[in-house]
Amino acid sequence: MSDPANIGRILIFCGLGLAGLGVLVVLLGRFGIPLFQLPGDIKIQGQAITCFIPLATMLLLSLILTLVVNLVLRSMYK
Repeated sequence: MSDPANIGRILIFCGLGLAGLGVLVVLLGRFGIPLFQLPGDIKIQGQAITCFIPLATMLLLSLILTLVVNLVLRSMYK
């Protein structure tokens, strides 16, 4: 795992994954699908400042990423 070629491949795949996720977020926003507006998200607006705390979104993303990572690791080590 400490081979520089393997680390480079991992970084490339992580970068491509983040770029793909960014494209997905942009496309979903253009089609009018509300992102980051779950019922548990908190938005506080004042006159000069807005504070957004996405509690429900963070919990949902954590659950999804945990499931994905567990499935990937289980498929790799079987």
